[in-house]
Amino acid sequence: MISVHNQNSALLAANANDASLWLESTVQRFSSTEAGLIRDACDLAVPLYSGHVELTGAPLLQHALGAATILIDMNMDAETIAATILHAVPEYMEDWRATLETRFGANIASLVEGISRMEQIQEFSEIGGQQDPERKNSDQAQQIESLRKMLLAMVQDIRVVLIKLAERTQTLRHLSGASPTLQKQIAQESQGIFAPLANRLGVWQIKWELEDLALRYLEPQLYKEVAKMLDERRVDREQYIIDVVAQLKSELSQSGIKGEVTGRPKHIYSIIKKMKSKHLDFSELYDVRAVRILVDDIKDCYAVLGMIHNLWQPIPGEFDDYIARPKSNNYRSLHTAVSGPRGLALEVQIRTFEMHQYSELGVAAHWRYKEGGKSDAKFDEKIAWLRQILAWKDEVADSGDMLEQFKSELFQDRVYVLTPLGKVIDLPQGSTPIDFAYTLHTDLGHRTRGAKINGSIVPLNTKLQNGQRVEILTSKHGSPSRDWLNATLEYLQSPSARAKVRQWFKYQHFDENVAQGRTKLDRELHRAGVGAVNQEKIAQKLHFQKLEDFLAAIGRGDVSEHQIALAIQEEVAPRPEEPALPLTPKRVSAPQSQTGVVVEGVGNLQTSIAKCCKPMPGEAIVGYLTRDHGVTIHRRACSFIVRLPESRHNRILSAHWGNNQNIRTDVDIEVEAHDRQGLLRDISDLFAREKVNAVKANTMSRNNLALMQFSIEISSLEQLSRLLALIQHVPNVIVARRRD
Repeated sequence: MISVHNQNSALLAANANDASLWLESTVQRFSSTEAGLIRDACDLAVPLYSGHVELTGAPLLQHALGAATILIDMNMDAETIAATILHAVPEYMEDWRATLETRFGANIASLVEGISRMEQIQEFSEIGGQQDPERKNSDQAQQIESLRKMLLAMVQDIRVVLIKLAERTQTLRHLSGASPTLQKQIAQESQGIFAPLANRLGVWQIKWELEDLALRYLEPQLYKEVAKMLDERRVDREQYIIDVVAQLKSELSQSGIKGEVTGRPKHIYSIIKKMKSKHLDFSELYDVRAVRILVDDIKDCYAVLGMIHNLWQPIPGEFDDYIARPKSNNYRSLHTAVSGPRGLALEVQIRTFEMHQYSELGVAAHWRYKEGGKSDAKFDEKIAWLRQILAWKDEVADSGDMLEQFKSELFQDRVYVLTPLGKVIDLPQGSTPIDFAYTLHTDLGHRTRGAKINGSIVPLNTKLQNGQRVEILTSKHGSPSRDWLNATLEYLQSPSARAKVRQWFKYQHFDENVAQGRTKLDRELHRAGVGAVNQEKIAQKLHFQKLEDFLAAIGRGDVSEHQIALAIQEEVAPRPEEPALPLTPKRVSAPQSQTGVVVEGVGNLQTSIAKCCKPMPGEAIVGYLTRDHGVTIHRRACSFIVRLPESRHNRILSAHWGNNQNIRTDVDIEVEAHDRQGLLRDISDLFAREKVNAVKANTMSRNNLALMQFSIEISSLEQLSRLLALIQHVPNVIVARRRD
């Protein structure tokens, strides 16, 4: 026991000494208050972490301090550094939240909680663990993308992601101490999730290191070969770029061009990726070392290009003008490769500050170009905002608004949850377990009877939160409930889920709807005076492939009588390929028919009023000679007549209204009004006073608005105009009009 106690005391003393040395080398960068906060975090972590190790076997305290150092080099604030040191506290302290809030404040406690939640999601996720060999690459890529989004959506404060990136980088630096299986798992997760996150947030140095270190364990042999082919140490490559940047700055100054020069050596991961994607040998790469020059305007871009080519010999075939010919994502820049100092290949990119801003933060989204993924405009905008905050953090920190700027509510329009197998599901904010079920599969949604969230049974209208594990409980032969469509009960948020529920109810009474539809169609055929007709062709004119589906739609009310009448009229009208019926050349006036219409140019043929436009006395009309049913009378402006192909124009006949004053025709009108008690009665009384007979009436009320449709018998346009004007004056009526 004494030896164990002595060992623990020695570990504690070593930790305290490590923390003390680390503090001496770092706290001078902070104010006294900030330094005190960081020192207090170390005081809590030293005894708590004593004897504990990280995944790689490295002492936990050293791991935390190493991650904090990475963030200090990024000029992060003291709260971020303290939270990084304390990130593992929840694992070793029961009442950690209250302790941290009391000792360090709510902000640091929330940061630590965010880190803990991200780690839980990693454990739930299937990414980075054993991959399903049956899963398609596209499905796997989508899952990785969804997990990235979920990790960002889960955090209220984007600093949580930065802490996690630093912590993961520190893990990779010491990954050699882990088992081969763990090495591969951590490397896969780092390459698939964390490096792209760093890329999107513009944390380039972390991105490069994550990619290189992950590659070292995923493809060790290839990594070593490329590193050997570089034939120089990384430090030498970096010094080469520093020298080139200094030389270019001097040349710009002498040329009187205002510009900014930056550069870096190409990291090994990027080299290997390019060799694979473009099937190149190492000797064919000309951008192992690269610099970027930013200038004010386009003419300066080309001036700098000339300066570069005068300075060093251009490499043939390695010049691209993306300013004159932008890429499809509107990326604009000049790219050239030259044989630089010491004869080493050097890539140079030249663009304006505006082009660079657009490339880094705008719609072009440089990280999309690099990752080769599909664009998501809304997500791109959110990432752009976060990258702007990172770029401005040094200015913002002095204003005291650092915390508010880093707080992000940009991802709150979506919610990301997990299936029991760890698949990430992306849903609208406010979604419920039923939305979740319908997103997975329509049949699963129909059979839903209950749900579990993180193992606990919950009501079906529970709002899902980021990172939850959702399990659906089903019955063998279940069906949706009509309550799910009740908006006030909030069972469904997703429009697609609501549509699937409506669709289910729509087809439950299919046979009954078919029978009702057949009756309605027969009635319309009788009204049109049509006997034998190909009903399937009528269905096809209204875009139904099967007659039964067409009849069911009529029975449900999805197809109006007006649509049916138009389709019937088109079907019974003569075909263009048919020979024109011989017309009597002698212009004789047909006797006035019972429709009150005189048709010129034909004998005594049956006439009928077209159902599609229902012309009335006083309106300009024409006759149309049908194949089997005499002459149909249309309004001259009827869409059927206007759209008639030229080959059928010989069937249009002159017609006019006769002298019969007792002719009445059916006219359809509609009334919109603010609903009230007695509205229908008042309009009906008006019909009676004007001696207008209402043949048919249909009324609907929704959201306190009434829509009324009437079919009435009218003798003249004057009578119709007077009636509509009178209806317009009925209290609460918004508009009264004729239906076309």
